[in-house]
Amino acid sequence: MTDLSLSAREGLPADLQVLLRDLPRADWSGHPGFAGLVQFWLDRHGMFRQLLDLLQTDQRALADRRIDAKAYAPRLSRFGSMLVGELHSHHQIEDQQYFPGLARIDTRLQHGFDLLDADHHAMDGALHDLAEGANAVLKGGSAGAFGDRLDVFARLLDRHLTDEEDLIVPVILRSGFRG
Repeated sequence: MTDLSLSAREGLPADLQVLLRDLPRADWSGHPGFAGLVQFWLDRHGMFRQLLDLLQTDQRALADRRIDAKAYAPRLSRFGSMLVGELHSHHQIEDQQYFPGLARIDTRLQHGFDLLDADHHAMDGALHDLAEGANAVLKGGSAGAFGDRLDVFARLLDRHLTDEEDLIVPVILRSGFRG
């Protein structure tokens, strides 16, 4: 049996890619149903990726002494808080609203939505760890140790967002789901 946990998997299993084969990523933006919910969803995911990239870039600048702690602290506080808060809110809406509705559209994919829900729980712990690392840096802790936490979180976030997109976007484009 393959380990499908967020930290172990390398993508969605083949049975969850059934719609993706018919609607590959390269075709999404040209689909008549792209504007609206899909574009909004992908934009939100893009924002999470940009915030994380900014946090990583700033952390490397601090570790390399290209920025001092006084200039770094408000950026970490602002952008770190934004990432954590927005991700929590996004996951809550998905778990309570979108996932149940989308799962009813194609019941073959129910275990995919269960997988994404399990990711959210795993990411809660990772977000807590990230916040602890950020707080430690703000109190004078190691920028390098925080960078390690950011790298771990980046891998988890990218895996989750990519898998979520690969499962959800084809369902929305195929069904016309509006939320």
